[in-house]
Amino acid sequence: MEERARSCLLRFRHRLEQDIKPSYLMDHMVSDGVLSVDEEERIRTQDQAVALLELLLKKDNRAYISFYNALVKEAYDDLASLLQDDLPQMLPDAHNKSSDGSVAYVLSEGGVPQRPVVFVNRPELVNRVREKLYRLLKEPGWVTVFGMAGSGKSVLAAEAVRDHRLIEECFPGGIHWLSIGQLDKPDLLVKIQSLCFRLEQSLDSQSLHRPSNSLDEAKERLRFLMLRRYPRALLILDDIWDSTVLKAFDIHCRILLTTRNRSLADSVSGAKYEVEVESGLDENKGLEILAKYTELNRLPEEARSIVRECKGSPLVVSLIGALLKEKPNRWDYYLRQLQQKQFKRIRKSSSYDYDALDQAMAASIEVLPDEHRELYKDLTVLEKDIKVPAKVLSVLWDLEAEEVEDILEEFVNKSLLFVDNHNKPYQYYLHDLQLDFLVEQNRTQLESLHTKVVHQYQQHYRDGPPTSGDEECLYWIRFLTYHMYFSFLAHHVSELYSLMFSLDWVSIKAQIMGPAHLINDYVEYGPILDKENSEVRSQFQEFLSLNGHQLEQRPFPDVVQLALSEPRSSEVYRQALLQAQDRTSAGKLYFDWLNKNSVESLSRLVIHPHQGSIYSACFSHDGTKIASSGASKTLKVFKSTSGEKLTEIQAHDDEVLCCAFSPDDRLLATCSSDRKVKVSMRLRVFEEEHQEQVNHCEFTNTSQRLLLATCSNDKFLNLWNLNKPSSQNTMFGHFEPVNHCCFSPDDTYVSTSSNDGTIKLFQVSSANEWKTINVKNMFTDSDEDVLVKCSTWTADGKHIICAARNAVLVFDVETSDMLLEIKTNRLSTVQYCHACPTSNLLAIAFSNYAVELWDLESNKKMADCSGHLSWVQRVQFSPDGSQLLSCSDDQTVRLWEPKKVHTSSAVHLKRDSDVLFSDEEIIVSAADNCNRLQCGCKLFFLFMWILVVLMFLSFFQVLEVPSGKLLATLLGHTKTVLHCQFSQNGQTLITSSEDTTIRVWKWQSGECKVLQGHKEQVRCFALLSNSPAETRLLSWSFDGTVKMWDIESGEKLQDIEAHRGAILSCHVSPDGCLFATTSADKTAKLWHCESWQCVHTLSGHQDCVRSCRFSWDSRRLATGDDNGEIRIWNVKDGSLLKICSRESKDGMDSLHGGWVSDLHFSPDNSLLVSTGGYIKWWDVEKGEALQTFYTTGTALKRIHVSSDFSTFVTIDNIGILYILQRVV
Repeated sequence: MEERARSCLLRFRHRLEQDIKPSYLMDHMVSDGVLSVDEEERIRTQDQAVALLELLLKKDNRAYISFYNALVKEAYDDLASLLQDDLPQMLPDAHNKSSDGSVAYVLSEGGVPQRPVVFVNRPELVNRVREKLYRLLKEPGWVTVFGMAGSGKSVLAAEAVRDHRLIEECFPGGIHWLSIGQLDKPDLLVKIQSLCFRLEQSLDSQSLHRPSNSLDEAKERLRFLMLRRYPRALLILDDIWDSTVLKAFDIHCRILLTTRNRSLADSVSGAKYEVEVESGLDENKGLEILAKYTELNRLPEEARSIVRECKGSPLVVSLIGALLKEKPNRWDYYLRQLQQKQFKRIRKSSSYDYDALDQAMAASIEVLPDEHRELYKDLTVLEKDIKVPAKVLSVLWDLEAEEVEDILEEFVNKSLLFVDNHNKPYQYYLHDLQLDFLVEQNRTQLESLHTKVVHQYQQHYRDGPPTSGDEECLYWIRFLTYHMYFSFLAHHVSELYSLMFSLDWVSIKAQIMGPAHLINDYVEYGPILDKENSEVRSQFQEFLSLNGHQLEQRPFPDVVQLALSEPRSSEVYRQALLQAQDRTSAGKLYFDWLNKNSVESLSRLVIHPHQGSIYSACFSHDGTKIASSGASKTLKVFKSTSGEKLTEIQAHDDEVLCCAFSPDDRLLATCSSDRKVKVSMRLRVFEEEHQEQVNHCEFTNTSQRLLLATCSNDKFLNLWNLNKPSSQNTMFGHFEPVNHCCFSPDDTYVSTSSNDGTIKLFQVSSANEWKTINVKNMFTDSDEDVLVKCSTWTADGKHIICAARNAVLVFDVETSDMLLEIKTNRLSTVQYCHACPTSNLLAIAFSNYAVELWDLESNKKMADCSGHLSWVQRVQFSPDGSQLLSCSDDQTVRLWEPKKVHTSSAVHLKRDSDVLFSDEEIIVSAADNCNRLQCGCKLFFLFMWILVVLMFLSFFQVLEVPSGKLLATLLGHTKTVLHCQFSQNGQTLITSSEDTTIRVWKWQSGECKVLQGHKEQVRCFALLSNSPAETRLLSWSFDGTVKMWDIESGEKLQDIEAHRGAILSCHVSPDGCLFATTSADKTAKLWHCESWQCVHTLSGHQDCVRSCRFSWDSRRLATGDDNGEIRIWNVKDGSLLKICSRESKDGMDSLHGGWVSDLHFSPDNSLLVSTGGYIKWWDVEKGEALQTFYTTGTALKRIHVSSDFSTFVTIDNIGILYILQRVV
């Protein structure tokens, strides 16, 4: 045993003998082979601790290290730290030699880089890292190796795992290396996809999984692989820059990371250990590097001076060493270069040693051949931390790929460039310091260098941008606008305009990079673009902002079709129409939304940050960021201008109900159903104070006395002082759950809103209750409970506003008097309200998907903000009042500009409708949300207001169109009327109802026949043919039966129990021979109209079969189910012809955005249109989707189709009417 190790044991022997339990430690030492079983038995018969130490002092270095590792494994961390500094460095023995092969294999399989050609060992650091890695034996956690750039962190991490015993004991699942660097979301997704693929390759073929489409999905896949398939593997993340990236790997596994930022691991959960890497080598290690490069046994005196001048920086020493390898007589020259060359410091506050590196850089570049020096200068225009494939530089330099690779290899060999060779093709990048040096040296030439990049790109890609999706394509698509922008003043004014004002470019970049990158381009380069045409720039930016959530879908939507929904005056629409007209000649389908001008798009930006409902969203106090949280258990922060994600935190173990920024935006608080309150960036977790779910959290409005208020279902309000370990005050007084809390503008009071029907105001300084406002006394018309959802203060602090039931109430704070009541539609409840801090506006969120803006001074509604597809959970104004956000169960956050929105004139219709197509006009009739019948034609869209009560009451009225004159009121049904239809001659009216009956009316006389027999509601029926003489009626019901009636006599002609479940649809074939039924029992059936025999039972759907339709030649039947799948069947033999469905489920967990509710064939039976969450057109023969039209709302109920299959009319669930016409 080394003397220093022995001395350490003697020095701390007494403490070790007192504290250790030898029996546990000896088990590990026997396993390591440093203690025999006989020795263990002898020790057990004596004073075990004394005997073990006595024996240990007689053994070798391996025994010392084994004893140290045993202390670590048994959690004697304090004792292990006593021995750590004197750990001996093991020499390779026979055991190690025998395991070298297996170690090399494991590391090679995991992508761990080999030792560099010039390698010097740093045993103290290596042992320190290994000691921390042993801490991961029993539980997952993080080991952070941190230090400045060029300090050798990556080499150290690779060397630390190059140990057989460590792999065998701690990481038998393998070591997996991943080089990170600075990544954006798409690049990170690719990294995780490649890692998952590598992990899956080692498993059986059945474990192979399709590539993940999103970062969340990729993270879950990696979590599954690491926890289930590789539970004892180590993941090494090399060169982590960003906590957002690190959180993508917060998957409860064992991770070693290298980074420059010591605090990165604060953002993730789990046990954490760290090792600091000194920025410079000691003098002897620096000299060792130079000796290995130059292969000299005796170094000249200049060597020592070089190491001192560069302060032992491994990167700088390596740069000089590489130069000396080729020019061994230039010791004095390179020393003088370091001593005499004075370069301007780039950033005074930088942690880098700029002086030393700048000087080494200058010396390195000067030895390049002249032509290569010019090529190296071209690298000045690269962005920091961006890796570039050789193909990009081949375009830039106009050289053959092989020649470029040789030049790059030279740069790498001279340490002027770095190469990432873990993936092919290899990618090359500059160190930050190298790039900073180049920028400083070539500052006056930057514009011309960028111009060269643009020129070379245009020469190479004359026929259009690359679309291959490889690394070269990604670089050009991402950075072309960047190069054009910085060459703008020189040559490329028109090129930048034509590129960014091009729908083709938008389509390509959105598909490859996602919409956030594009929106950022329009924001960042807006000042220059606006010089050409600010209106066009605004149109493109608005198109991307409002359709970004669609452009993130896969398969990627048709951008031209999306753009056809833009206003007719928009340049985006103009380009889309031209492209659509051009492509239709090649057989493509496109559809123009004829009445879109009647629908106003009021939101500025639509973001889809989470999977699942979004319960909370809030602005930062500077208005540049938005945080959101919800059912996904995560907290996300993104830019308010573009929706680009900045941060993602796996915040809680259950739904995150609220999030809030601190006044200085440095802290983010979250609260959850898991009963915890967390403050990010301080890593505070308050777990003990609330006993039930925490509903809301909010910081004080100023940092003068920073407090956090939280309220819970446990009926308490807590005020937290973030500088103390526990709650500052707990306030009580409510008798039911507290839903919301809110500070007054001056932080004097905090208000609470509760299910007990009251608002309470507490004094913040004393924590005493000041007053109670009894809100439930304002609702005297009902005995139902009054739940106060929230409260908000006006900017002057004089009024407090609360939401309860379907109303918003405004109270005077001093007198508690109610000053104003805003009542809303009785069918919707108020979910939230927020007062603008700079005006009299109040934003109100409703359960009926709407957001309204009201002026409190005039008590007048100022704006409708429609667009959400589900309950709106939260609204908030930005601190300056210029923006409003809303979040919803529809998984989106929408941003609005209050000055631009206004009360919409668009009519919100119900989905039950009828359409009359004629040569010159389209007449649409449908009830609106106030039960008024809206009739209009596509030419004028002038609406007449006529009362109709058909869908909600048991009587109905017959009206004359277009006068609206009441012709008859018919009474008889006892429940809601569900369907009605006139006979061909218009004299007979047939109705069906929830009361299980069908009634046949001579509506002019009021004479009525009642068709009774169904046991459940009759949602629909059909005449067997369109002949005026037809008297046979087919009806079907939720009772599973189909019946046929003679409507003249009222006689029931046929009655069969067709299905075991409810019958959801029925259709008669055009030739009148067959009819089809579909059911909740997941089958469809074909029946003969004459014999009423079941011809075929069509099985295969995995969900309720919701709709069906025969082709016009009666040879095919299309069926659609609740999973979004459409099947096309051969009517003759009942065989399945095609399955029409998209490749994967969409954001609504469906193949069609929801139930397939309606189907129609084209007259030639070659096309099929279907409705679900959106509208799709299909090629019947191939079963392939030809086009998709994304409606603003969802849950389409029915689509009306013109006889020539050129015009389509439907209404979505938020009441928007769509009249679509095929583009020709």
